[in-house]
Amino acid sequence: MENILSVFWLVPVASVVALGMALFFFLQMKKEDEGTPRMREIAEHVRKGAMAYLKQQYKVVTIVFIVLAVIFAVMAYGFHMQNPWVPFAFLTGGLFSGLAGFFGMKTATYASARTANAARKSLDGGLRVAFRSGAVMGLTVVGLGLLDIALWYLILNAAGVDSLITITTTMLTFGMGASTQALFARVGGGIYTKAADVGADIVGKVEADIPEDDPRNPATIADNVGDNVGDVAGMGADLYESYCGSILSTAALGATAFVGTGVMQIKSVIAPMIIAAVGIFLSLFGIFLVRTKEGATMKQLLHSLGVGTNVSAALIAVATFAILYLLGIENWVGISFSVVTGLLAGVIIGQATEYYTSHSYKPTQKISEASKTGAATVIIKGVGTGMISTMVPVVTISVAILLSYLCANGFQLDVTAANLSKGLYGVGIAAVGMLSTLGITLATDAYGPIADNAGGNAEMSELGEEVRKRTDALDALGNTTAATGKGFAIGSAALTALALLASYIEEIKEAVARLAEAGNAHMQEIITKISDIPSFMDYFQVNLMNPKVIVGVFIGAMAAFLFSGITMGAVGRAAEDMVKEVRRQFREIKGILEGTGTPDYKRCVEISTRSAQREMIFPSLLAIIIPIIVGVVLGVAGVLGLLVGGLAAGFTLAIFMSNAGGAWDNAKKMVEEGNFGGKGSECHKATIVGDTVGDPFKDTSGPSLNILIKLMSMVSIVMAGLTVAFV
Repeated sequence: MENILSVFWLVPVASVVALGMALFFFLQMKKEDEGTPRMREIAEHVRKGAMAYLKQQYKVVTIVFIVLAVIFAVMAYGFHMQNPWVPFAFLTGGLFSGLAGFFGMKTATYASARTANAARKSLDGGLRVAFRSGAVMGLTVVGLGLLDIALWYLILNAAGVDSLITITTTMLTFGMGASTQALFARVGGGIYTKAADVGADIVGKVEADIPEDDPRNPATIADNVGDNVGDVAGMGADLYESYCGSILSTAALGATAFVGTGVMQIKSVIAPMIIAAVGIFLSLFGIFLVRTKEGATMKQLLHSLGVGTNVSAALIAVATFAILYLLGIENWVGISFSVVTGLLAGVIIGQATEYYTSHSYKPTQKISEASKTGAATVIIKGVGTGMISTMVPVVTISVAILLSYLCANGFQLDVTAANLSKGLYGVGIAAVGMLSTLGITLATDAYGPIADNAGGNAEMSELGEEVRKRTDALDALGNTTAATGKGFAIGSAALTALALLASYIEEIKEAVARLAEAGNAHMQEIITKISDIPSFMDYFQVNLMNPKVIVGVFIGAMAAFLFSGITMGAVGRAAEDMVKEVRRQFREIKGILEGTGTPDYKRCVEISTRSAQREMIFPSLLAIIIPIIVGVVLGVAGVLGLLVGGLAAGFTLAIFMSNAGGAWDNAKKMVEEGNFGGKGSECHKATIVGDTVGDPFKDTSGPSLNILIKLMSMVSIVMAGLTVAFV
């Protein structure tokens, strides 16, 4: 037992190393020169705007968290519907998720001007500054995530909670705090950034025929601020929640699959934590491998990032076999192959996303070519490409689920009570494998908005054509890595959400046990009838002939579309306000277009901030309310149907929206590189229209959906006691 606990200490040690290296990269970045006085001034505007927005967002989120924590406390201490640790775990999940986004965004706002200044000397210099600044986000997320997990595991053990099933299901509830914070960050940040981006493009690039990030455009500062609050703070909170959710759900499944096996049960619980800890060290190794040469093409730049991520993935695959062998995990070879399955699925989804969104390949090139016949054909082609692009990720995830289940279950597709939990443990640990090198994977994603802001700074500071050419190359690479990162996040969400389905069943059993212990005679009768998953399914009539399950599936599928429609509408309303304001300034402030007048940047920042704060509340609360209502009205069967429907529809819709948006964006970039008439041509204006449609697709609704499907699972788990109270 002591040997196992000594191995566990690798988890907090790895988290501290990750946070230490994040600090090292941050300090290294701060030593870089921020450039000319004009570059510093622009960076300061963006920095102040981003921090002001985040401060306002956290005020709103804090109120929501306090209200929810009070409700959970009443449920736990007043009605015995929850574990008494739940309110505290919920709050720490939200706090750490918020911190991950805050530190990542703070780094990004300091890094953009320094990246632009480094690009004045060389392409490799700009890439290194941007990528290692993005690594601060990646390492902060995995460091804080593992630290939170390690602390709660130690606290619950020290508090005398002797059941590993109780410990792991309790730890799962801090995932709801992370999910809730992530959804507010993603939705609010997405609305903010796309209101500014769409407004800047429509009035500036299409109507006024001025370049992107031109200082004469009043919305440029708001646009650059939005890149940070949406794509950095939002993505950081999002993947923090995915990372923790995959580890925690797998630990909970391990506690169930190996119940009664003593030391083996403990090993199965800490195994995903150890894999994630080793993944941190290998991510660091990969980060130091990323470099490029002057004049590199898009494929060469992608190869540079690919070297780091692929080497890290290959090493963790090998390390997993050693980790599980040394731990002495039962069927360690099969479970190791489950991890490899998750890693391969992540690589395949990333490559497929790159193929459908990079202008180095035919799908996006065809969208650019469609601009010759106008904006309508650009949109039609983009929608079609996005729909087709769902095939590879969906098939990949489906195969990964089957293979990871088979590998962990002795290569048998057996769903009897004895083997079902072990097979599902394989699915959960596949999600851990996919996210095990998140330190470097997220670095490639957070790199994108840093490069985008660097390009904006270079344009507004008038650094010259050669510098702008380098920052454009870095920006185009960032568009592809951002699309790849979103596809990766959505893919990991699918595996995690499936593991959470099984965890929901365990939490229902725990809730029944708590109520039975409190003297509820009905629960005392139920608990003897739901000892394993098959008997649980029989008792609650979870089958496709039960109309409650079917209704739940339909509501879950509808929730994905309803949520997307509401967030798209929110971006549309906010963008309308921005367009009106930019047009007003062009009309009323003399000399803006001639370069002699000064735009009112602050007013545009205020519009985006106000719109995001107002519009983010309803869709975020919707994700919390729907599972509660379904649980009360349709019971356990309805909730499981809801989660299945939400997972299937949400995953596919998220891939479609993310890839279509990324393809439209890079189709525009391809024209801006001089193809089909180049900047200012009719083809350029057609692709700008496509890009403005794709902006909320890829940066608001699409990436928010992967949080939606996990948040609905987390809410269902936390509210399990309320659901069974109505049985």
